[in-house]
Amino acid sequence: MPVNSNARFILTTSIILLAGIALAFLFLTFDTSSSLIIFQVRLPRLLLGLLVGAILAGCGSIYQMMLNNPLAEPYILGISSGSAFFATLAGLSGMVWLMPIAGFAGALLTMLLVWTIAHIGGWRDTAKLLLAGIIAGMFFSACISLLMYLNQKDIGIIINVLMGNLGRVFTHSEWSVFGIVGIVAVLLLGYLYLLSLKLNIMSTGDLSAESLGINVRSLRMQIFVITSLLVGVTVSFAGIIGFIGLIIPHIVRMLIGPDQKKVYPLSILVGAVFLVLCDFLSMHLAVMELPVGIITSFLGAPFFVYILVKSR
Repeated sequence: MPVNSNARFILTTSIILLAGIALAFLFLTFDTSSSLIIFQVRLPRLLLGLLVGAILAGCGSIYQMMLNNPLAEPYILGISSGSAFFATLAGLSGMVWLMPIAGFAGALLTMLLVWTIAHIGGWRDTAKLLLAGIIAGMFFSACISLLMYLNQKDIGIIINVLMGNLGRVFTHSEWSVFGIVGIVAVLLLGYLYLLSLKLNIMSTGDLSAESLGINVRSLRMQIFVITSLLVGVTVSFAGIIGFIGLIIPHIVRMLIGPDQKKVYPLSILVGAVFLVLCDFLSMHLAVMELPVGIITSFLGAPFFVYILVKSR
């Protein structure tokens, strides 16, 4: 019943929100009472984790609905790898301040490459788009490996991008850039929510959507451009963090059902809280800090197998 669905959505959202507030307080104050550490080290890390987790989970829910494929996410579509390659190039050239812009450009160029490959010989189905993404991801991964081999003295920069790392201490200028980028990202996430009804219709098939007046090709291209820019944000500031966009939307659908108007905002909330939790574990599980991408991969890989088995 719709009432039960709405009640379940409100209850789940409330629980996740309360858990997120408690986790944020623990994240900021655990094992320290220094205001300097809280505001200059922990707070930037918390805000970055919330933003990155929200973007990856939100984009993952959109890709899965738009492509009607449970395995679709930015990492698998190759966008993360392309963005990482261009951001790494900027970092290795000594222009670290250019990494966010290079990441945006890399994500956009990768998206255009994937889109072009998928439409060679005419559009047939979304599986072709996924295969194009896998090909692009493998190509840019090989390019990053080549950079690692040729720049072994700067291997730290590349590893931070590849493994995902939220441990940035922002300078005053970086706070300004992050603030502007964060506001733009939130606005883009809000705009994508307005497309939820069209995505619900698209999930029934392209022909059905077009019969209801939706320009499927234009909408899909528009979504790819926006989500590519958002993924560029995450890679530029935090490197490649896989599986968030894959596992969170599935968990949310298990909790509240398939309606994208509910799945999308709750995926954003759960993704933000989940990544902060993973980052908290990465800081305190071992004597030395672990890259957060390792934690998300350890948790995401078994879930990936579960989805493969379930979808058979």
